[in-house]
Amino acid sequence: MLRAWRAGIDTYQEPVVYMRRDCAVCRSEGFTTQARIRLTAGSGSIVATLCVVDGPWLGHGVAGLSEAAWRALHPQPGQWITVSHAPVLDSLSHVRSKVYGHRLDAGAFRAVIGDIAAGRYSDLHLATFITACAGDHLDLDETVSLTQAMIDVGERLDWGRDMVVDKHCVGGLPGNRTTLLVVPIVAACGLTMPKTSSRAITSPAGTADTMEVLAPVDLDIGAMRRTVERTGACIVWGGSVRLSPADDVLIRVERPLDLDSEGQLVASVLSKKAAAGSTHVLIDLPVGPTAKVRSREAAQALGRRLVEVGRSIGLQVALRVTDGLQPVGRGIGPALEARDVLAVLRRQADAPDDLRQRALRLAGDILELGGAAPPGAGLRLATEVLADGRAWAKFAAICEAQGGLREVPVASHRHVVEAPSAGRVTSIDNRVLSRAAKLAGAPRAPAAGVDVHVRLGDIVRAGQPLFTLHAQAPGELAYAQQYVNARPPIFQISEAS
Repeated sequence: MLRAWRAGIDTYQEPVVYMRRDCAVCRSEGFTTQARIRLTAGSGSIVATLCVVDGPWLGHGVAGLSEAAWRALHPQPGQWITVSHAPVLDSLSHVRSKVYGHRLDAGAFRAVIGDIAAGRYSDLHLATFITACAGDHLDLDETVSLTQAMIDVGERLDWGRDMVVDKHCVGGLPGNRTTLLVVPIVAACGLTMPKTSSRAITSPAGTADTMEVLAPVDLDIGAMRRTVERTGACIVWGGSVRLSPADDVLIRVERPLDLDSEGQLVASVLSKKAAAGSTHVLIDLPVGPTAKVRSREAAQALGRRLVEVGRSIGLQVALRVTDGLQPVGRGIGPALEARDVLAVLRRQADAPDDLRQRALRLAGDILELGGAAPPGAGLRLATEVLADGRAWAKFAAICEAQGGLREVPVASHRHVVEAPSAGRVTSIDNRVLSRAAKLAGAPRAPAAGVDVHVRLGDIVRAGQPLFTLHAQAPGELAYAQQYVNARPPIFQISEAS
């Protein structure tokens, strides 16, 4: 037994325990760095990764707990905790099998995902599983099995009604924050839309990151239910309500790996939708050379898998393939995207029209899918609801039910990137633009990101602003500037004819 000590070390959500190399427990049990250790305090127990310490900062008879381990175990300072070997994980044999290219059956996925959701995998194990499944290494049956396993390990909501709608965008398109517009439009028309959203994986902002600028998103299931009962909808972070909890663990490791493969994408999206109690789901597939989906053919293949997996788990999935050639709206980053959303909802004259039109088309599709509008009439109804203020009133009500509407923060450091020559904007590199926004601090720093000032086809003059970098720290702004300066031009400008 050792005494618990809060080490105050951020280990990126992975529980880590620190023990001295000359610790009697460490020596007697043969513990070495990277060993998996079970820690028990009272009735609580977790599995953590061991780091062995040689320096004097850790006292004798003490187990130092990282912030993630301390939050998970909840010991009292100085409380005696029992330290023992973690149980052997039989499911790791399935991970090794997948590494060598073998197919996994439903039972194997249930075992792996069950251990992941229970916190038994280290980040090394998680990275191995994610990498083994990346690319095209999951076939249709495996994707169905992975999706079902991810649903089964968490909560599954039942709203007591036959029609519950939802939407999702596969991502890769900066600023595409249509959900915050679609949800209030659809809910204002009487459909139920309990929207659970992800935080950013490889982008400068996820829907939950942007919504969190405007209202709390870390709601538990009780608060989520109350919000939906009051307003017909919500926009919350899926990780706070334990819907497909294994997905949130996988996303945590996918983010630094910068991996988001097709099979895992389908399982991630549809497991969350099914767990949230949805019956009908619209998937937005932006297509462009620097979007996540590069071609119409790739969109069709991904769309087929989404529809087929959805059918296998009891979801009706509809698709809309959209333009992914350039960013949507002006802002890239949580606060800048939230600003654009509010401008559209409040019907401001300077609101980005591309964001408005894209959201209206998607809302119209859902209204038809959910039976709130007859075929061909959804777009007209959505436009009316936005124009007469019902969408803004519904959004304000949703924010109030989730904890109150907040002010949008503004970055204190900015740098304008100007056109090097006159001409017409012929292409925009979405990926590099997103990377610049991330280096400026997004989404961790909510006000950080990029403000885009021109669109494809625009005629620009030399010295005209193309985009502005926003940062909350001067060092991050300088880092983003260096990245932009070292890259080929993000905006291609050709001589205007």
